[in-house]
Amino acid sequence: MKRLWREEGVCPKLDEEELKLIKNYTVDFFSFSYYRSGTFSKDVENAYDTGGIKGKDNPYLKAVSPEPWKWPVDPEGIRYVLNVLYDRYHLPLFIVENGIGLDEVPDANGEIDDEFRKTYVRDHLEQVREALLDGVEIMGYLYWGPIDVVSAGTGEMRKRYGFVFVNRYNDGSGTLERKKKNSYDWFKKVIESNGEDLE
Repeated sequence: MKRLWREEGVCPKLDEEELKLIKNYTVDFFSFSYYRSGTFSKDVENAYDTGGIKGKDNPYLKAVSPEPWKWPVDPEGIRYVLNVLYDRYHLPLFIVENGIGLDEVPDANGEIDDEFRKTYVRDHLEQVREALLDGVEIMGYLYWGPIDVVSAGTGEMRKRYGFVFVNRYNDGSGTLERKKKNSYDWFKKVIESNGEDLE
């Protein structure tokens, strides 16, 4: 972190009292977000942020999200991250963000069939279960975000994460009416079964 501060020309100051507080009051758990993995190569342009990814395609992954974002879908990556973090820090882990942004509009019947989202979440939760069986202590899992919101990564409504559709568009038009997507009742069942029923 100190190197990054130097390279960015910032210099936060921590006095001895603050460093003592940090040392004496360590965290009780480790929380993190996981959406996708990235594969990098010296032979291609590499960039990685919340808006998208540029890098080498991973030939071992079975899926990418639809246009326009084409995120690599790597459910096994969440299990890997859970195991690495638990082995490294020996603290309970809390997945505070996991989800997929999709370009969605209601069909002619006003429905949104977001089967891709259901598959994404189910596949990731199956790998969380595997990590639990590996012996990783996991406090919880939160999906980002249950209702469509402005994407922090792209600053637009078009990139929809929710189980609930919000009638609002990038140009500001829309009624703000909410409507359950097809994934809503499925995820409700997942919650009620504490992740046991993923079908």
